[in-house]
Amino acid sequence: MTRVSRPSETNADRNQGHPTPAAVVLDLGNVLIDWDPGAAIAAGVGEVEARRFLAADDFDFMAWNHGPDSGGSWADAEAEVRRTHPHWAAHALAYRANFAASLLGEVPGTGAIVRDLHEAGVPLFALTNWSAELYPHAPRRFEVLGLFDEVVVSGRIGAAKPDPAAYRAVVDRAGVPAEFLVFVDDKQVNVDAAAALGMDAIRFRTAAELRATLRERGLPV
Repeated sequence: MTRVSRPSETNADRNQGHPTPAAVVLDLGNVLIDWDPGAAIAAGVGEVEARRFLAADDFDFMAWNHGPDSGGSWADAEAEVRRTHPHWAAHALAYRANFAASLLGEVPGTGAIVRDLHEAGVPLFALTNWSAELYPHAPRRFEVLGLFDEVVVSGRIGAAKPDPAAYRAVVDRAGVPAEFLVFVDDKQVNVDAAAALGMDAIRFRTAAELRATLRERGLPV
């Protein structure tokens, strides 16, 4: 298990009261990896049907997807949609069947930040809401994931953001108090949950903005 050394310098004049960062924790989907579930669904049922499904009033795709992200099985999730929403079953099943199509590439610029931090010796962790069954697609395709000290996958630990248990898992892996970790996520609810546990939490919008924000924390990017 990776353990991060706590920095000796803990002044935080430019960091809103947070100590000098010991490590950076990144979300993956739409922070480092461009993820579009609609592309996978469209590969099975077509673009028009995929858009109709994702905009449906009677089915919440993201809530459904959160089950496997939290440790549930895709077989159970798909059985449930067949039972409760049979008219959407083909659409829902198309997602897992064509999952690779949802991974569009690296988010522009974020991979360069990860590579710069790694080159500078900054410990890197990922905390991602991703099912254990589907996560293996990611390291096979994205070599940048090999630069992380550890990737904490929600489906493997049975807790998905914004569950505090997910954040405690990555704090435990890093081996330093939460306040020594910079956390980056594109969803405000996840940023707020990280901040509530003491992390220096940053909302991701663009890689250029993230790079500037990390520089303000004194990180070498």
